[in-house]
Amino acid sequence: RMYGLVAPGYTMAEVVVDAMLGGPGTFIGADMSTKLKLMGVDVASFGDAHGAAPGCHSVHFADSDAETYQKLVLSADRTRLIGGILIGDASAYGLLTQMMANGLALPAHPEELILPARAGADSAARPAGLRVTALPDAAVICSCHNVAKHTICGAVQDGRFTQVAQIKACTRAGTGCGSCVPLLQSLLDAGMAQAGMAVSRALCEHFAHPRQELYHLVRVHRIRSFDELIARHGVGRGCAVCKPAVASILASAWNEHVLDPRHAHLQDTNDRFLANIQRDGSYSVVPRVPAGEITPDQLIALGQVAKRYSLYSKITGGQRVDLFGARVEQLPAIWEELLAAGFESGHAYGKALRTVKSCVGSTWCRYGVQDSVGLAIRLENRYKGLRSPHKLKSACSGCARECAEAQSKDFGVIATERGYNLHLCGNGGMTPQHGVLFASDLTEEQVVRYLDRFLMFYIRTANRLERTATWFNQLEGGIAYLRQVIIEDSLGIAAELESEMASVVASYQDEWRTVVEDPAKRARFRTFINSDAPDPSIGTVLERGQPRPLPVAI
Repeated sequence: RMYGLVAPGYTMAEVVVDAMLGGPGTFIGADMSTKLKLMGVDVASFGDAHGAAPGCHSVHFADSDAETYQKLVLSADRTRLIGGILIGDASAYGLLTQMMANGLALPAHPEELILPARAGADSAARPAGLRVTALPDAAVICSCHNVAKHTICGAVQDGRFTQVAQIKACTRAGTGCGSCVPLLQSLLDAGMAQAGMAVSRALCEHFAHPRQELYHLVRVHRIRSFDELIARHGVGRGCAVCKPAVASILASAWNEHVLDPRHAHLQDTNDRFLANIQRDGSYSVVPRVPAGEITPDQLIALGQVAKRYSLYSKITGGQRVDLFGARVEQLPAIWEELLAAGFESGHAYGKALRTVKSCVGSTWCRYGVQDSVGLAIRLENRYKGLRSPHKLKSACSGCARECAEAQSKDFGVIATERGYNLHLCGNGGMTPQHGVLFASDLTEEQVVRYLDRFLMFYIRTANRLERTATWFNQLEGGIAYLRQVIIEDSLGIAAELESEMASVVASYQDEWRTVVEDPAKRARFRTFINSDAPDPSIGTVLERGQPRPLPVAI
């Protein structure tokens, strides 16, 4: 039998050595737990992932907005974890496998292990069973090289380890399959904090700087590539953490095409094909529809494309039409037709501006007091393509009735009799948070000026994959400080922020148009490097008159 994993190979080697030394030398199988190394798409499974044990129970959590699916398989008495599947977010893989391997008791409500944290909750609020400190000292952290928790924690307490790279070099933990590296970092942070040492804010083991400092270095030294940045300010070759993070920094700073030769290899799975990969391996197509305003001819074009390529169509909460089920080799041809119909890339695949929603405003609505559609279109066309630490969502409401839900967005505008109220750092999804009123009765020009400054300040200072709401909650001084920086220019950087935004706006390019018109970039869109054949695993069935993926057992 071919296992295709590192850990079973080590187990087999141990059995062989045992037999050579006169032991029983019996191989009874291997732990098939694994976390796949896919940039941008976390996938992991462990233990009895499919729930084959008699009488077992399962707990599922799916979040369509965050594109995650998590499943835990519990023992018949619901006291032990015996398996699981993690898709979209596998950050808990290390701790969950340790809970399973060490037979740790489950919390009273096992679903807490996979449910997202509530707004305002910190790591201390998570169940005790899911904290790294709850693991027994004998817990094997790295099964590839049989490294126990006490080996790592003892060295951290003695001051011998202050970086994950040192743990790897000394113990070889994390140098096999690599799935235990996040757990090593958690143990290191917990041990250093307990010993009273400063915890590193490094982006990863290859860069000692946090994201904010790397962005500053890229700007100040005008660094244009990952290779140059890691040669001057890092070590090694990079990893699945720092490569996409640096790619985002470079895109925010210089706005070069993400599939240019020096950037393409850094991108995660979605950016690599300028589309969101779906659970069956197909991709979604999401054209930009500024403020939700669309012509009849464009609606017809969307329908024709959907019919021609047998795509599933759905109107989204962002006032756009999503088309699902496109194979990777079909994407350039689909976008060529959409571009001809007047569409642009909607950047649904990127950590960038998604949409600026709007109500119909004063043009049609008898309650509207300002032209919310016109302002929303202006804002979306200004900030389209802007790359940031995480995705950005916005909305513009034409009156206080707030039909566009502007207060739940990263930045939202609500019309008043005298202008617009600007709300910042709201959030929907897993941890809803109302946006904070930043300024009142602004003119359109003031709205644009303050947003230019705010967005570039956020891009400069936020952590990797940090939404504006989380960033704001950690901002010392809160809204008063933000007003000082953005309105009063207390740091003296307002002109720089406006200039940086002006440069991004001036250098905008439709990423899909560039691909369609560039044969080299277009040639990247294929399933196999040595064949033009389509992916044979993708298939559909009809449901409610539309194609949907073939059922997959999970």
